Amino acid sequence: MSERVAIVGVGAVVPRPQSRDASHREMIFDAATRAYADAEITHHEIDSFISVAEDIHEGTSITDEYVPDQLGAVLKPVQTIAGDGMQGVAVAFALIRSGIADLVVVEAHCKPSNILRHGDVLEMALDPVYERPLRVHPHYIAGLEMRRYLHDTGTTEDAVASVVNKNRRQALANPAAPYGGNVSTSDVLASPPVCEPLRSLEVSSYADGAVVLALASEERARRCPKPVWIRGIGWASDSPWLARREWSDAVYASLASGMAYQMAGIATPTEEIGFAEIDDTYAYKELQHLEAAGLAPRGRAGALTVAGETRREGRLPVNSSGGSLGMGYCFDASALYRIAEVTRQMRGEAGRAQIANPGSGLVISWRGVPTQTGGALVLGSH
Repeated sequence: MSERVAIVGVGAVVPRPQSRDASHREMIFDAATRAYADAEITHHEIDSFISVAEDIHEGTSITDEYVPDQLGAVLKPVQTIAGDGMQGVAVAFALIRSGIADLVVVEAHCKPSNILRHGDVLEMALDPVYERPLRVHPHYIAGLEMRRYLHDTGTTEDAVASVVNKNRRQALANPAAPYGGNVSTSDVLASPPVCEPLRSLEVSSYADGAVVLALASEERARRCPKPVWIRGIGWASDSPWLARREWSDAVYASLASGMAYQMAGIATPTEEIGFAEIDDTYAYKELQHLEAAGLAPRGRAGALTVAGETRREGRLPVNSSGGSLGMGYCFDASALYRIAEVTRQMRGEAGRAQIANPGSGLVISWRGVPTQTGGALVLGSH
């Protein structure tokens, strides 16, 4: 049984709006090859494999049956986690901590360019009796939540637009961010409304991609060149029903981060967390998640963003990679992209996006509308 678990290998393909030249299997193979080389392992050494995938996005069932070949997992244990990418990492963490495995690989992939009508697909996650007949588009739900969050916290629309300005600009330094751009807050506020107050530039664009992470027990990790240690992990789900959910606060992120902080022995996250990769599927979610994770007082995340404190050079760098607004929204693979970026920061491998003296890093994930499911991960260099 291992008391400590580390991320020892990271492999990811560059997210792209379109990937007509590569199937999802080819993208997974690419990411796996990079991850195994990064960890200096072979597929023969891996004890178990986890595929984070949702059948409704794949257009087929039991999707883990389509991943063994490209992962090198033939005749090895493979399981699907139909949930947030952080939940896949949590299962790998549990397999190692329990002593069942020493080396576990987690993969997540997405190819939304194959989907013609994303809203119709996501509507299938709504309650079939009371909610789905209303034909409520997922962006409409996000617009309602954003309105309530702004009302209850006093956050301004300018502050939400500042998140887009920050993340899209920071993405320009990340070669793996296809949506980088010099977008001003005025540009954001002038963009067409999607579901007021939510505007088009405040919605992360879809991207195709694949990520593979290798996790190892403490003894096994010592034989890998660049381990980054998991200090704490947590995950939670709030009510998925629209009539019973909390519209103003990200309760799932608060619960998950509390679990992660307790495991990591963190009492004051504002002093002990050096930087963060926070889910920003919608721009307002970055602010909501920062407050839920205790990195900003309630109603103050927007002011901190406007003041520049969450920029790469600020007091608490957030989404130095560009986040999903800069890299693209990759369904359940988004969490693994965030984890991969924090791992690279901890290793000093982020290039022009590198943060000076990163310290401990935090990841906050969210599975997206209409769920209230997410996770938290604290990573450290030792």
